[in-house]
Order: sequence, then C-alpha cells, then structure tokens
Amino acid sequence: MEELWNDIVLRQGNFRLGTDSVLLADFITLPKEAKIVDLGAGSGALGLLLCAKNEKCRVIGVEIDEEAHRLATENAAQNALNRRLTPILGDVRKIRELLPASSADCVISNPPYFPVHSGKIANAARSELTLNLNQLCQAAAWLLPSGGRFALVHRPERLCDIFCALRENGMEPKRLRFVRHRIDAPICLVLIEARRGGKSGLTYESDLIEFHSDGTPTSAYRAAYHTGEILP
Repeated sequence: MEELWNDIVLRQGNFRLGTDSVLLADFITLPKEAKIVDLGAGSGALGLLLCAKNEKCRVIGVEIDEEAHRLATENAAQNALNRRLTPILGDVRKIRELLPASSADCVISNPPYFPVHSGKIANAARSELTLNLNQLCQAAAWLLPSGGRFALVHRPERLCDIFCALRENGMEPKRLRFVRHRIDAPICLVLIEARRGGKSGLTYESDLIEFHSDGTPTSAYRAAYHTGEILP
C-alpha cells in the first residue's frame, strides 16, 4: 500500500506507480467537474491521482487485464471513491461497445510505449501487444467532443508517430513538455495534450527537470508529487 496526497492510498500488486503517471496527472489541465476516461487504466493509479487533484471530477478507467481491474476496483473502494472512480473491464480497441461517443471532457493515458517486435520489453503493459498508438488515438477521438482534451505520456523516440496518429484521428497537439532526469541528461519522457478538432499551434513548455546535479529533487518534481514545501 502506498500513500499518495490528500490521504489517497494505492494498492498496487505487481502494477507499480511510476513517475510517468504522476507527471501526467500533474500535467493535464482539467475543467471543473470534468468527466475523464483513463484508457489502459491499470490498477487505477491515474484515476486516484486525478480525483485527488480535482475533487469534483469523475473518472472511468478502462482496463483489459483482469488482475489490474480487480486492484482498481479495490482502490476505488479503499478510498471511498466508488461514486467518482469507475473501473471498467474491457478492451480499448472496442471502446464503441463500452462508452458513448463524445461522453468525456478529457481522455488520459499512460499507454504501452514500445511497438511489437521492437526488441523492447515484451509484455502487454509496456509493449503494444493489445493496443497500438493509432488504436489508442481512435478510442480517444470517439470519446471526445469538439474541443475535448487528450493527454498522454510517452517516449521521446515515438514523438513523430504520436503527432501523426493524433492528426489522423482529428486531434491537434496543443501542449508539449519534455522531461529530463537532470538538466544535462537526454529527454526521457514527453507529455502531450491535444484537442479534438483544435486549430494548429503548439505551445512548447519549459522542460521538467527531476533532479539537481547533487541528486536532490527540483521544486517542479516535488510539486508534481505534492511532497514537502515547494522550493523557490
């Protein structure tokens, strides 16, 4: 059991809470009382983080793995969030059978990073065995009305693929932020927010640096984790 902020606790099992999920939850801009769908929700970590960030939002988490879905259901109950956090066991590729069109204000995802046969980690959580990038964007586009937001975290080497998949499915990249472990380190993650039917025009936000050269966390990193006071 891991304690998050606002007294939220997370039961993880074999599904660990990663920095990518925390940074994504901090990155996305949410309207008040937002209706959010988390695609590939795992054990529900992102949904819990979003409920802690926005006390009036409602989150539906779609997950194909039965064990992860069970943990997500337990996490919603453990935190008394059953009315705001709803796990659904289902295949994102069949989203039209699960949820109505244009039913979300925001869609969020920490998806599999690596294409099949890429030589990277060969499991469904990290490689695109059950969901590829274009299928993810198709699902997000189905769920969003015009102007709706889609935010995801991914690997920098997939940036061109991401932009192409977004535009092919009627979504325009609007915000981009790179994440680095240290200021002189290569980019390790990209945070992207797109708009359904948005006009062209991308805002590049300053890089999020996780650690100072002495290994201590930066103020931006601590703010994302809601740990301690924010440093100047």
